[in-house]
Amino acid sequence: MLHEIIPDNDRLLVPHVIKGVVQLDAAVEHRSRASGSTVMTPSIDLDSLIWPRSQPGPAFDTPLAEIVDFLVEVGKALDFDRNIHLQEAAAYNLRCNSLGARILENCYRDIAWFFTRDAVEAEAEQSLGSLDVLDGWARRDIQGTAFDIRAFPPRMVHVLAGNAPIVPPVTIVRGAISKGVHLLKMPSNDMFTATALLRTMADVGPNHPVTRSFSAAYWRGGDVSIENHILRSQYFDKLAVWGGEAAVRHAMQYAAPGFEIMSFDPKVSISLIGREAFDGVPLATIAERSAADIIAFNQDACSCARFQFVEGSDEEVDRYCEALVEAMGQDIRYGTGPDGPLPPAMLIDELDMLGNLEPIYRLFGRPDGKGMVIRSSEPVSFNPGGKLVNVVAVDRLADAIQHVTVATQSVGVYPPSRIAEVRDGLSSAGAQRIVGLGNINTGKFGGLPHDGGWPVHKMMHWVVTEAAKD
Repeated sequence: MLHEIIPDNDRLLVPHVIKGVVQLDAAVEHRSRASGSTVMTPSIDLDSLIWPRSQPGPAFDTPLAEIVDFLVEVGKALDFDRNIHLQEAAAYNLRCNSLGARILENCYRDIAWFFTRDAVEAEAEQSLGSLDVLDGWARRDIQGTAFDIRAFPPRMVHVLAGNAPIVPPVTIVRGAISKGVHLLKMPSNDMFTATALLRTMADVGPNHPVTRSFSAAYWRGGDVSIENHILRSQYFDKLAVWGGEAAVRHAMQYAAPGFEIMSFDPKVSISLIGREAFDGVPLATIAERSAADIIAFNQDACSCARFQFVEGSDEEVDRYCEALVEAMGQDIRYGTGPDGPLPPAMLIDELDMLGNLEPIYRLFGRPDGKGMVIRSSEPVSFNPGGKLVNVVAVDRLADAIQHVTVATQSVGVYPPSRIAEVRDGLSSAGAQRIVGLGNINTGKFGGLPHDGGWPVHKMMHWVVTEAAKD
């Protein structure tokens, strides 16, 4: 169905949405670095990308309850079967994104969930602790002195990542809660999700303060004719950057007094599997849970496991690897089974070499898109990808902690009852999220820390004033 929406010509028109107004003129030609496709975008008026500091943002004084009500209505309008913006985004992204039609459609069908009342309210309440600081000046008595504190709305630029279509809805919901003004820079491998959401917001409330608080545009990353003019404290408070190391390092060069960088760094996730996997629950079931943590989003997301540490004998671990390859070849909601991505060519060459070093290393599967496993006694020196996972045999789950760093995002543990014995060590080493095996890519949005912090709290401009004395 999605392929039927795509126009026959080779060029795609990428819309911009500027403060709630849709721009559709094809003025600038770009080539997608992800696919090589030619796309056309509107020209960028630099003045239109900023909200003057001399004026409050449209939603600065809008009550949070009204913002939540509006987001809930937007969520109702994000029914994929009725929303032409989402349908077009899913279809057009086939030209610049590698996830494939089925996974893209599933992602878009699930986007409305980010806008549910429970999710939005939990994100606001848990991030800020007390909501009175968001709707105005909140009086606090601290050490016998009265102060008024406010989480003042921010002015932000967001450099989005394109490896999963969940980044735009997460950013928009958090930005709306903050009441600030937000410019979204779209990535070359997802030029359509952010504008599809903002166009839906414009349909629901064309003049709503939240609608007028967001803009989304595409320009080539590193374009100094744009970035050098707008990425400065004269216009914005913070730059939030998602993506790989190159994107984060590029963003860091703009850090300056009064202009802060919020970085959602590139991360790696892992699994810890206890010897209980070989006693009780069928091994195939354990492997299915593991595969769900590995193959989602083509293993490109930070949440996807690339290393697994398994307690057991060599024979048991090899049986697990065989079951895992079988499970990785099955479709899941956000992952492709039999026709998935391949490991990069340079890794395939290295795997061929390691395959000659049995029993130190052992390979399971082939580079055919169904998935591969390399079993070893120590983690391999490269970062597995393309449906390739490194299974490391260990005597104790605690032995894996020495391989955890601040770049470790999520850890899936089986059985979940063993989380308690490893969570302190994992946290001290740098891990940021610990869940039951199979739950890494099914976790709920709303009310939980992200990458070791509370993003909405970090977004805010926290101001304190000493209360007037009589």
